[in-house]
Amino acid sequence: MSENLFIPTEANKAEKYEAILPQIEALISGEPDLYANLANISAVLKQGFDFFWVGFYLVKEEQLVLGPFQGPIACTRIAFGKGVCGTAWKEGKTQLVPDVDAFPGHIACSSASRSEIVVPVLKKGEVKMVLDVDSDQLNDFDEVDQAYLEQLCQKLSDTL
Repeated sequence: MSENLFIPTEANKAEKYEAILPQIEALISGEPDLYANLANISAVLKQGFDFFWVGFYLVKEEQLVLGPFQGPIACTRIAFGKGVCGTAWKEGKTQLVPDVDAFPGHIACSSASRSEIVVPVLKKGEVKMVLDVDSDQLNDFDEVDQAYLEQLCQKLSDTL
């Protein structure tokens, strides 16, 4: 795939995901390096939706460790069950948080983050990493984001 993305400018959120997800699949297909793929996925999502922060935390030695991302500097390690990312890891399910200040135990890696969605990437029922997406706007994520990001994480899981 070329290094150029087609991002429809006059599209709603679902239409943007419909345009971007096949491009991500083409970008990562045939590339065996996980970090290269995670870096490109982060870049595509950041460019396509102008998210405040988007990236991955990988399960390593009983912690989530920062992986490839796009955005301001971030927390390096997150404990199991702590914050939104650690909760997604513990529960093995997507965390859709309209207001991070209302989330018990939220870890403020950036005070500019206002809402967040975290999607676990599972392989054989075990969380291997999480996709973390932050917005600087309240209530910026919804069921549309959840459905498409879960679809993306399933595709990513298939490459592990």
